[in-house]
Amino acid sequence: MENPGEPYRILMLGNSLTFANDMPRMLALLTGAQVVHHTRGGARLSEQLNPKTRLGAQTQAALSQEHWDYVVLQEMSHGPISSPERFFASVKQLCTQIRAAGAVPVLYATWAYQKGSSKLAAKGWDYDEMAHNLAEAYRTAAKENQALLAEVGLQFYQLADTCNLYAADGGHPSEAGSRLAAATIAVVIQTHKENKS
Repeated sequence: MENPGEPYRILMLGNSLTFANDMPRMLALLTGAQVVHHTRGGARLSEQLNPKTRLGAQTQAALSQEHWDYVVLQEMSHGPISSPERFFASVKQLCTQIRAAGAVPVLYATWAYQKGSSKLAAKGWDYDEMAHNLAEAYRTAAKENQALLAEVGLQFYQLADTCNLYAADGGHPSEAGSRLAAATIAVVIQTHKENKS
């Protein structure tokens, strides 16, 4: 349980879709929480479970030795659809560890590559299909593990035609995209906190 007057703590596990534009700092400003992130470019959630890697060792120690209120999980961009078994297994294992540590798991559902981008073309995927399949994978994982769900990808999908949410590479978020991600995650956490109190 959190102590009144002390900031609550959020741990973010992910990769550059989490740390781009210093999004953890944006989340801290929006929530008033202390936000720590364990991230590496290209990291998958399975790495956070592997104590033989630097990232995994750091995360495993943090989950077993420190107090957290919320732990945010972000999979590698196309991981939930290109390696679904690994994604679902990693989420399940991490959610079990997070609950054992007394924290609440939050899935940070990311977005499809930008419509018309070379990244999308390279995969041979349709934009709508990628967006739908990613959203579906995260929804299923959240439901199976009773985790909170921050549907950032859905926000991107709905706003992509009117806002510049992507960086030049068509995969990473622009600063506006990171702000949208932080705001979406913040609302999910704050709503849960209010309902709990």
